[in-house]
Parts: sequence; C-alpha cells; structure tokens
Amino acid sequence: MSIRLPTAREYALAVDKEHRWLPILAPRVPLPISKPLAKGQPGDGFAFHWSVYEWLDGDPAGIDTIGDLTEFADSLAAFLVALRRVDPTGGPEPGPHNWFRGASLRVYDAQTRRAVEVLDGRVPRDTVTAVWQSALGAPWDSRPVWFHGDVALGNLLVRDGALAAVIDFGTCGVGDPACDLVIAWTLLSGASREAFRTRLDVDPMTWARGRGWALWKALIIYAGALHSDHAAAAEAKRVIDEVLSEYAESG
Repeated sequence: MSIRLPTAREYALAVDKEHRWLPILAPRVPLPISKPLAKGQPGDGFAFHWSVYEWLDGDPAGIDTIGDLTEFADSLAAFLVALRRVDPTGGPEPGPHNWFRGASLRVYDAQTRRAVEVLDGRVPRDTVTAVWQSALGAPWDSRPVWFHGDVALGNLLVRDGALAAVIDFGTCGVGDPACDLVIAWTLLSGASREAFRTRLDVDPMTWARGRGWALWKALIIYAGALHSDHAAAAEAKRVIDEVLSEYAESG
C-alpha cells in the first residue's frame, strides 16, 4: 500500500474527489490507476484528511526508464483518449481543488506576465509573449471531458520500458483537456511528439492552449528558481526553448 499525506489544505481537497471518482474511472481506462483503499481523518497533530492507496509497481518515467519513446507516447495518448471518453456528468469542474486545471489559461495571465518581466533578458520576451497570446486567443467551446491535470514524469510508471500505470489524480476534473498536453514539450519531441498528437487527434487550437500550459509552468518555475535552484531553472529554460522551437516550426 501507499499513503498520501497532503501538505496543504488545497492538496487535501483532492482526497474526497479521488475516493469518489477513481473507482469509476479505473475500469474505463486501459492502464492501472491509483485505487483508494481507506481515508484517514485529521488527528494527532495532522490537520488534513489523507488517503491509503493500493501499491502499483513501476519506476517513474524518464529517459533512462522508457524503452521506446514513440511507443510510450502512443500508449499515453491512448490512455488519455479513453479517459476523455468517460461520461463527465457530475464530474468535478475546475476550481481550487485542482488549481483551475481545465479552465481558461486567463486564470494565469497575470502570473505569466509577471514571470516574463522577471525573466526579461533571459528569454526572448516578444516571442514568449506571442506564444502566450496565441494560447489565450485559441478558445475552447466543446463539451467538458475528463482530464488528468498533471501528466508529468513522476505520475507515470514504467515497467520493462513501457508505460504501466498512471497515478496521482489530485488535479483531475472535467473541462478543457489541453492541460494534459504539457508532456509534449517537457518530454517528447520529433516522432514521439507527433505520435502523441496524432493518437489524440488534437486540433490546432487545443494544441496552442496545451503549448500555453507548458509555457506558463516553465516560466513560473524558471522565475521562481532563478537564484535558488540552478538545476530546476535550467530544466525550465530547456522546456521554454522547446516550446519556442516547436512554435516556430509550426508556423
């Protein structure tokens, strides 16, 4: 088993959500996901509800654990396609429980622009702003669908080089699924990125919003880590460069 202890009230908002919805999602997706077993109560100096889950074997996804990156991208996209097909009726809409994943990027407009100010001279301001504006100008007007909300390496488990499980649905919800595209710039490139996009059948506006989500996160991490965590800053800068390069190639 594994135990998850939320470190802040906002994280604790996901406990009831996961216990309510993960048993419904599990049989409808092609890979194992976190299975809630028990819910812990606040007490003994711990202020929040917490959870016990079934243990899922695997190593965190990464360049050194993934066998074939294109196959991995295709498997991940197939999982997200299945997730989006689950009936969203009554599902959790974007809000504080998931930091507004699935909502409009405009929630983070001011934060993004502040990060660009902080990073002036370290990133190409005009190009970064153009990419951000293209994301804001790509409206989403489709029916809500399920999304994971944090498709990141630490939440994807690998066995024998292949994607084996998806964990941590704390930011999941129903809304715009563009936030699930971020890994296209944080991990994938070239053939693997194209395989991911093709299997998901992503339209240009959703792709632009996904690019915006990737840019927002990388900018705020870079700005926040600039003088305190050189490794995190360097990785965030790499993602920004990847976003800008792909944007230029897309025309």
